Amino acid sequence: MNVNEWFDNWDIESLYKDKLTDTNTCSDESPIPKSGIVAGPILRLINIDYDKKFYNGSILVITKTTTDSDTSEIEPPSIKYIYGPAISTDDISTGLNLSDEKEFPVHLFHTDKLEDGIFQFYRYNIKIPIQKFETMVKYSLDGKWKTNYRFFIPSEKQNFNSIAYSCNGFSLAVDTKKFKGSLWYDILKKHSKIHYNVMLGGGDQIYSDSIKIYCPKVKEWLETKQPITKYATKVTPEFRKEMENFYLKEYLEWYGYGHWCGSTTNSRTTQHCFPMTMSTIPSVNIWDDHDIIDGFGSYNDTFMKTDVFSSIGKAAYKYYMLFQHQVSSDQAIDKQAYLESNHWVLGSQPGSYIGEKSHSVVTRLGPTMTLLGLDCRTERKLKEIVSTDTYNKVFQRLEKEATENKMDHLLVMLGVPIAYPRLVWLEWLFSSKLLAPIKYLSKKGIVAKGLVNNFNGDIELLDDLNDHWCARHHKRERNYLITRLQDFSAKHGIRVTILSGDFHLASVGRFRSKLHLHHLTQTGATSQANKETLTKPENDVRLMLNIISSAVVNTPPPDGMSELLQARAKLHTFDFQTHEDTMPLFKFSADGETKRSIDSFYNNRNWSDIIPVQNVLKNQYLQDTLKIKLNENIVPNIVGKLNLKYDRLDAKTQSYPVTEKGIIASIHVEKDTLNMDSETAWYVIRIPDLQKTEQNLKHTGIKHLLL
Repeated sequence: MNVNEWFDNWDIESLYKDKLTDTNTCSDESPIPKSGIVAGPILRLINIDYDKKFYNGSILVITKTTTDSDTSEIEPPSIKYIYGPAISTDDISTGLNLSDEKEFPVHLFHTDKLEDGIFQFYRYNIKIPIQKFETMVKYSLDGKWKTNYRFFIPSEKQNFNSIAYSCNGFSLAVDTKKFKGSLWYDILKKHSKIHYNVMLGGGDQIYSDSIKIYCPKVKEWLETKQPITKYATKVTPEFRKEMENFYLKEYLEWYGYGHWCGSTTNSRTTQHCFPMTMSTIPSVNIWDDHDIIDGFGSYNDTFMKTDVFSSIGKAAYKYYMLFQHQVSSDQAIDKQAYLESNHWVLGSQPGSYIGEKSHSVVTRLGPTMTLLGLDCRTERKLKEIVSTDTYNKVFQRLEKEATENKMDHLLVMLGVPIAYPRLVWLEWLFSSKLLAPIKYLSKKGIVAKGLVNNFNGDIELLDDLNDHWCARHHKRERNYLITRLQDFSAKHGIRVTILSGDFHLASVGRFRSKLHLHHLTQTGATSQANKETLTKPENDVRLMLNIISSAVVNTPPPDGMSELLQARAKLHTFDFQTHEDTMPLFKFSADGETKRSIDSFYNNRNWSDIIPVQNVLKNQYLQDTLKIKLNENIVPNIVGKLNLKYDRLDAKTQSYPVTEKGIIASIHVEKDTLNMDSETAWYVIRIPDLQKTEQNLKHTGIKHLLL
């Protein structure tokens, strides 16, 4: 292969444009082919071994054959690969040295049999040496070398370029005709210029709420009027199989083709670019409620323990592990991958309803960057998200990582934002006994139909409020987790950044050292402390940002919700040394011209990326777009409006420096849902590394703390 063939022009626009033309025209029939490959290739990152200098991952491919086939004689598809330098430079191009064509080893780790065929799950193990330069891996599936069949491995000294997303599907009643474009198309266009190394799925990678429509036995159960009968219903083997068949079909259609149907004739869409993205950017995932069913884990214990509802969780968990982690939860078949891989941090005990241990993920995203994907759903109960014993195991693992490896940044994935406005008054209202008569009439369909859910009869929005870290049931646990993250960060000099989604809008929550803002507290010492906090955030051991980015597919909430959140986004005292607020990132609309009064929340579809400063400085496209310089202080805002003048000591519009070991986080906000080009605006946050340590932080003054 010559130089021009290897460093080919990756023309995303022409390659994918035709895939957007049928965005809203999927049929009632499943688009999955009658036979052959029905899903994949889907890339997954497992871990990086920087001692032995190997990249470890896997590829998922699922095939379908007829029920009368002898599966023992079926040959799995082959995946061959070749790797070499990712970019053309004089010293590499003149002596271009590509690896010989090799083949990934394959393992059949799961088989499902339905009436219309047998589905076989194949996992291909990736193990490729890390080079002194960025590596491009091109691969073929059954002899087909497609343009998007490639992925990129950073050099041995380079941290990863990551994207973060959530809410990758539509709610049941959404009119999908209002969305012509696909933000996955935008991601692919930027990927061709930036080279994203991993995409972090923060939960709701698939919307499975339609189990209550398309699984007949679940639909029948939910429509049962007698509570005694409903709560006593037992799940037969036939019932369980129907649930599992639903999740298998749902994943095959969304992960295999991008086909999705909701509850109305308008609620249909085909998003081809999503499975294409999974074939070119490896994934690391956690899950949230819609990967199971809306609100799972946040209903009362009696309802959660019903045989039907807990069985829904078990069926969803099985296919979540199969599709999103490429392992089988059947220990007899896949025990090593399911329980023993070193990137897992397993829960201390099985979850109360799912009956399996939580699987949090810890993996390196470069020589000085680590990811924690905290499983906040497998153990979740109404009054507990993660058990204290599991937290202890997670932080023991983080201590081990920090002690054995140089770490500048820890990214923490939490499905639900942890730095977010409180809505306690709504919780109180929706759970008040004063609403009991209205709830009863709503269940009977007499008034306010749809006010209550058809699960346990609570107000429809109450489960969403109960999911909040700031909900009254979770306040103590929330504060406990934040203090442990702060302590870990300060002890080791590691900047912690939290990535969340769930709420279908963009925002950035912030913890930082307390500012003395009242005139009665202004002294020479407090003024100097304020100046230190505002002008040298790289020394602030309490600075921790929560990047909130969602939804990449789902519809955003109405303007009224953003206005409500803006009104509730007040400055909070987390403890006597820590303030909490939201950043005014969205002062201009995505068109770059219109000023916005709601500057802390943006209710347009969006996704985010996290790119090390060193990678930005080496990428001409990013340099031309972001125009950043080392040691530059600038107010974060939309690209194109970066030169706004603010007082550097203004607490709300605090500027952050571009440090050599820092990262650049951007939220990409959709400009126009009817635009097929799916263009987005960049809202940029500069996050400095932590250049100071403090062994014993004080947390006095916290009102609610888990002991």
